[in-house]
Amino acid sequence: MDDDDDETVAPKWRCLQLKSTRRHHRHEAVPARDGNNQKLEKVEQELAQIPSDATAELRSSNNESAAQESHMESPNHLLIMVNGIVGSANDWKYTAVQFKLKQGDKVIVHCSSCNSATLTFHGVNIMGRRLADEVRDVVNRTPGLAKISFLAHSLGGLVARYAISQLYVPVLSGKTEKDREKFKTNEVDAVQRKGTLLGLQPINFITIATPHLGSRGNKQLPFLCGIVCLEKVAPRVAHLIIGKTGKHLFLADGSCNKLPLLQRMTTDCEEGLFISALQGFKHRVAYANICNDHMVGWRTSSLRRKSEIHKVKKSKLVIPDVCAMNSEPEHLGLVQMKHVPLDPKYPHIINVEDVPSQLDASTEFCLTSPVAELNEKHIVSKSIEEKLLVGLTQLKWKRVDVSFRGSCQRFFAHSTIQVKIYCLHSDGADVIAHIIDNFEV
Repeated sequence: MDDDDDETVAPKWRCLQLKSTRRHHRHEAVPARDGNNQKLEKVEQELAQIPSDATAELRSSNNESAAQESHMESPNHLLIMVNGIVGSANDWKYTAVQFKLKQGDKVIVHCSSCNSATLTFHGVNIMGRRLADEVRDVVNRTPGLAKISFLAHSLGGLVARYAISQLYVPVLSGKTEKDREKFKTNEVDAVQRKGTLLGLQPINFITIATPHLGSRGNKQLPFLCGIVCLEKVAPRVAHLIIGKTGKHLFLADGSCNKLPLLQRMTTDCEEGLFISALQGFKHRVAYANICNDHMVGWRTSSLRRKSEIHKVKKSKLVIPDVCAMNSEPEHLGLVQMKHVPLDPKYPHIINVEDVPSQLDASTEFCLTSPVAELNEKHIVSKSIEEKLLVGLTQLKWKRVDVSFRGSCQRFFAHSTIQVKIYCLHSDGADVIAHIIDNFEV
């Protein structure tokens, strides 16, 4: 038994010896690997002794190029959003978010907050100066700006027009006295006349439901329903409700020696270069509700005369719920009328048209002449509304007509077109999309 045990143990012991010898050979090979590591360490030490000036220069150049790239990629276009009467910066919450989502890498959005709530009763001129001061502050603390645009709702459009006249810098304003005389006497071309706003290039001037021709008579204030006696009383009592702004809107602030403010704002005068500043913009667009806007009439917001009001095509719209519940023929008469959109993508945009300048080339840039003299040369009319219209249409505009007819939010069209509160005015989202898609960056 002992011999058998020795025979069985011997092979096991031999295996253990073989394993130990293999381990021994492995340990003998380790120093060679350590030698290679030492060589690598020497190479690393030699590299570490190289002067760091080259690497520092490389890093600094990389940082400079990265800074330049980030500067180039940073937005350089400032968009100022201006609220209407009794409004605030929160009115642009939805629109600002949409602009940031679609144009955030190119446009800096600033919602004006200097004229809110009852501050909108102080008058167009005072609000315009406040807005101009606010824009100056934004431009001064935002480096890298090159362009500027305005998007204004309702009364904000008039405020923006006043503000840009205070920010406008003519191209030749810093030249010699002889050059300034050429500017006044119209001896320079249109390109030379176009100036800047605080050194920034004006691009887009967009108004939404803005009473450019005021709110005086002719159904310009729709909730008065065109009742003549109410339209005559309104200019006399408006200032009791909305202060000095009421006088400006109803053109009741004029006197024998002074034209109403809105009329002065259709020319260049001592108070400001109103038309020159407006001319500086590459695009001037007026969005207007054709119906259901109880605050601002279609003509005053779209710069139209009575004779220019055209019949918009209509089509029947069957309410889906009615069709589903009542399929009998006698119930199919329960339909509403809805204007035909130009593009299914924008169901409430029913008309877009370019309005060329109504004056010839020789008079288009006579912007320093008083409106009264201009009217005597080109029209025979005593209507102040006509004088405002002629003054503004010296420049080219684009009209965009909007209709919410058939929408359950049509009765709030004045706010719906702006999407003032999304849960209440969401049907105007396509109008905001149209503005963004046609916004030149």
